[in-house]
Amino acid sequence: MSASPSRRAGVCGWPIAHSRSPLIHRYWLESLGVDGAYERFAVPPGAFPAFAASIGVDRLVGANVTLPHKEAAFAACDELAAAARGAGAVNTLWREEGALCGDNTDVAGFLANLDAEAPEWRRQAGDAIVLGAGGAARAVVYALLSQGCERVAIVNRTPERAEALAARFGAAAEAVAWGELPRRLAEADLLVNATSLGMAGQRAVEIDLKPLKSAAVVADIVYVPLQTPLIAAARRRDLRAVEGLGMLLHQAAPAFARWFGTRPTVTPELRALVAADIAAGGKEIA
Repeated sequence: MSASPSRRAGVCGWPIAHSRSPLIHRYWLESLGVDGAYERFAVPPGAFPAFAASIGVDRLVGANVTLPHKEAAFAACDELAAAARGAGAVNTLWREEGALCGDNTDVAGFLANLDAEAPEWRRQAGDAIVLGAGGAARAVVYALLSQGCERVAIVNRTPERAEALAARFGAAAEAVAWGELPRRLAEADLLVNATSLGMAGQRAVEIDLKPLKSAAVVADIVYVPLQTPLIAAARRRDLRAVEGLGMLLHQAAPAFARWFGTRPTVTPELRALVAADIAAGGKEIA
């Protein structure tokens, strides 16, 4: 990489110090011989509009967006890709002819991870439960409904947020009270944690998985630790468990291609590199 790369990109969030996105994109920049740089941007909530305005200035060709800015990024965009419009959240920004554009590669990343780790999930995903109602949950709900899930129950500690998200997706989605989880688990084919619960330094998801069917799939978008308490509990029940690291890796590839013009590949070497870095400590989700 040159001292003054021709293109810069990065990830913005608050906090941002432990994001693994720089490790992923810098690996691709180096391995593919691309003249570019990828940085971290610590952006407090009130400063996001100013950051969004900086896209397209000083060789900054785009940015990933993580907590807590995915919904603010959606609101800031002039043009939206179909996945971003459908999810109501943006995690990838770039500028075209002056217009700020947004996509949601979490959708493709989540689906690619499920396909890789639990390829049978599509045949049985009639009924799903999603924990959370933030930007990541929006992507997960949209992804599931786009792939034919008949019903998605949205469970959140703040019922109003779950109700608002369910209303966005119509009759196929419904808000469900936390206390209703045991009954709904018995009907579920897929359970997804789309919150930060279970992340290193935070409390675990407090759910008894006993009611789940033996063929149910349990997925977690949290990737620090690699095996979250929810994933560990699923494995103790011999359920198919899908860790969050694959979603992080797969959502990064289309963003990299957008900014740097080359489509990278998620390889075992990259996964091992990021997994080793996670094992060394830190905490962040996609």
